[in-house]
Amino acid sequence: MPYNYDDENIFAKLLRGEIPCNKVLETEHSLAFHDINPAAPKHVLVIPKGSYVTYDHFAQIASSEEITDFVRAIGEVCKILEVEPSQGGGGFRAISNSGEAGLQEVPHLHVHILGGRNLGPMISKS
Repeated sequence: MPYNYDDENIFAKLLRGEIPCNKVLETEHSLAFHDINPAAPKHVLVIPKGSYVTYDHFAQIASSEEITDFVRAIGEVCKILEVEPSQGGGGFRAISNSGEAGLQEVPHLHVHILGGRNLGPMISKS
């Protein structure tokens, strides 16, 4: 399946400065911001600045610098949110939905970092 990036998606508009966000962290290749409809007390989205549709798309063609920056940005967001289990935080969940079956809503790679409470089971068993 080819990855067709829609440069009119909400995250592309956000990256161009057309839509504001409540920024948590910005690096050379990544942006993290609070989710506008949080599913947990702590809910931040981390996105790459490049035009990647899903995590596998990113993993296949992003540069080493982009990949390193993105993964480290996720770690830094966990530190900022104080959810790191190794530092006394209660833990977190990192989620990246991909494609129709994965219920991806925005066709731009994004990782949800959720914490601040017990998040329950990962998925329903149905």
